Amino acid sequence: MKVCYLIQSHINPQQIYRLIDIIKKSRPEAQVIVSHNFSSCELDVTTLQNSGVQVLTGKGGRGDFVLLQSYLDAIKWLIDNQINYDWLIYLSGQDYPIKPISKIENFLAETNYDGFIEYFKIFSPESHWNIKEATSRYLFRYKKINSLTKLPNWVKELLTPVKIINYLQPFVRINLAYDMLGVRALSLLIKDFVFYGGSFFTTLSRKCVEYLHQFCQNHPEVVEYYKGVCVADESFLQTILVNSGLFNLCNDNKRYYDFSQSRNGRPAILTTNDYNAIIQSDAHFARKFDICKDSRILDLLDKEIGKVVFDS
Repeated sequence: MKVCYLIQSHINPQQIYRLIDIIKKSRPEAQVIVSHNFSSCELDVTTLQNSGVQVLTGKGGRGDFVLLQSYLDAIKWLIDNQINYDWLIYLSGQDYPIKPISKIENFLAETNYDGFIEYFKIFSPESHWNIKEATSRYLFRYKKINSLTKLPNWVKELLTPVKIINYLQPFVRINLAYDMLGVRALSLLIKDFVFYGGSFFTTLSRKCVEYLHQFCQNHPEVVEYYKGVCVADESFLQTILVNSGLFNLCNDNKRYYDFSQSRNGRPAILTTNDYNAIIQSDAHFARKFDICKDSRILDLLDKEIGKVVFDS
């Protein structure tokens, strides 16, 4: 069995190298793809490629379809180059394993599931979002507003009262968190196509990945619809895979994160204060980390992972 690790990255090159290093040291034969936004920082592409890592040029962004497009481009690269793999694990450059890579891969080799992906019906009582947020995200057509993108955060804070317009009428939405302006959609997706939501961070079998690719080729209208919604990456994969009814999906993406103090949909930066909660989790990976703020947490995780491997 072979696992492919897809890492989308944009900051902290040393942290990206560290993530790649722990994967490749544990599984030298693993396929690692880095989809990197070079407008944010550089990477040593030659060294990475010499170590068997494929580097693709990706784009960064929040709220629009850009991250998803980079994900789909990486899938296309896998298919076009006939890469052999059984599972695709999606990570960001700020993720890190909290279990030994060998144990994660053994788990995948033995599971009866086709994918590990958080999902819920967006317009239902089980949704993680209230009906107003769900409607604003997925029933409006959005565009990035460049003038908002260039504003410093303190100015956006001053503009927060402008959002009252979202509650006074049903036709227009202003999203300062993602620098987007939306207009109510005139038409929706395919009839009986249920909207699902969940985290973009997933572990999917090859048959799920190839189905996603084929679906996008066969249904460009769905891709086009999602190119206009807000936060497409928190619905696109779930909506396609769950609606298919073809896969045995585990509603657990095996990721640890802390949204308890979240602002604008960003999880907390994990530090040594989170160590006990992290290692007690049954997740495979945690996010997100920032070695510029706390690198010791990764040192502690390396020791814990090494101890588990040694004890086993």
